[in-house]
Amino acid sequence: MKKKFVFIMAVLLFSNSWLMAQKDSVVSLPIITVTATTQVSNELNDAFFKAFPDAINVNWYKFDKDYLVKFIQNDMEHNSLFKKNGWMKYDVSFGYAENLPDQHRQMVEDAYPEFKIIRTFRVVEGGRDIWVVNLESINSFVTTRLENNELEEVQRFNKS
Repeated sequence: MKKKFVFIMAVLLFSNSWLMAQKDSVVSLPIITVTATTQVSNELNDAFFKAFPDAINVNWYKFDKDYLVKFIQNDMEHNSLFKKNGWMKYDVSFGYAENLPDQHRQMVEDAYPEFKIIRTFRVVEGGRDIWVVNLESINSFVTTRLENNELEEVQRFNKS
């Protein structure tokens, strides 16, 4: 009986140390890039090019029941979500100070004269047109939101 117990303990200890050695090993896998472009209907394609006639580098992706399209127009990167019937749910575009309309840029620069505009974002959704502007000064960062010609400070961070 004692011999069986010692034998079972030895097997368990050996298998346990073997499993521990397996956990410590590292396996490196190759880098994989996944691209999932998709085809869209003529109705959807026509609605897209009606809304964004100068779009270039257009890539479509299936997103649940909708279609996400990534493209460039007027030197801004865009991500737009469309229903399959061609109705646009939203458009988010990414740019810089030169992409901000002159009236909006002047409003931001007047309110924050010591700051430099470092990045702009435009969100068009549900009839709303919102610009988010990131600013930087020597001592801090500020995020503002501009909608209906009203400027609102959203966040302010001090540099350390």
